Amino acid sequence: MSEDRQHTALARAAQAKLLLDSPLLQEAFDRLDAEYVKAWRGTMATEDDARQRLWQAVQIVGKVRDHLRLIVENGKLAQSDIAYLSRRARG
Repeated sequence: MSEDRQHTALARAAQAKLLLDSPLLQEAFDRLDAEYVKAWRGTMATEDDARQRLWQAVQIVGKVRDHLRLIVENGKLAQSDIAYLSRRARG
């Protein structure tokens, strides 16, 4: 990974961490998840389309959260790479 990409990954990781640490965003994720599951439970077994859409909505909330976590992990890897290159350049 180039140094520019590493620094970009670090900046993105910092932003993603702020979002993940935000009580407001966590509340939004939790509330959406709970509302979608509650709505799904309230559907009739014959309401296949509604059940499918609600299942997809729950999955999307999880995927957004997972994506932010992945950005944070990529930033940790970039930080490790930068530290390695810095040590290597010093001797």
